[in-house]
Amino acid sequence: MHEESANLCAPMKSKFRCDVVSWSRIERLARDLAHAIRASGFQPDLIVAIARGGYVPARLLADALGVTALTGLRIVHYTAGARRQRRARLVEPLRIAVTGQRVLVVDDVADTGDTYVVAMQHIARRQPAGVRSAALHYKVGARFVPDYYAARLTAWRWINYPWARLEDIDGFLTRMRPRPVTVAEATRRLARDFGMRVARTEVAEVLSGMGRPTSPRRRETVRRGGSVPRARAGTRSRRRSPR
Repeated sequence: MHEESANLCAPMKSKFRCDVVSWSRIERLARDLAHAIRASGFQPDLIVAIARGGYVPARLLADALGVTALTGLRIVHYTAGARRQRRARLVEPLRIAVTGQRVLVVDDVADTGDTYVVAMQHIARRQPAGVRSAALHYKVGARFVPDYYAARLTAWRWINYPWARLEDIDGFLTRMRPRPVTVAEATRRLARDFGMRVARTEVAEVLSGMGRPTSPRRRETVRRGGSVPRARAGTRSRRRSPR
């Protein structure tokens, strides 16, 4: 298990730290996570990914643990009222029976932990033999602590996963006023304002459109596999999340 640190809460400001995670790093974290699960003696019959961020980690764990049964559920968050509190809501429940099975619930990051709470309660009502949770990253201060995690973050920062690279770049650029119009300017400001160092080709893809929206995202957003970066007031962890 790896431990990293920074400040615990995301400040209400337009600039904050972003960690860009590479595919090779993801593979290492997934291997560490699989090792921890095996060492505990827990062998899942079924792996459930929390969409969208949990898809890739769940598939990597399925491969490492020799699990062929893999499915998912989807949870979204929305801003409620003037207080702008984020709430997790199940919109696509499990479509298969899990009665009597050992279930592993997987997401990329345990941020506020709200997504895990909703997912675990939903699955527990379906009478599995056992249910445990896993995440690549766990942010200290989250409401929910996964049974297994590969990296422990003692400080808040945005985690940019490779499966949400372009979406997050678009989200960060949308926050900027004025929004950059050249690749060079956008790349420079991403690094300066957020510590987000990405390839110019990726920035160019976002600026060229690629069919992506250029206006701010709608209020209801899919949980953090790649939800858009937003300024947050006094919350203790992020997916993207509340996750």
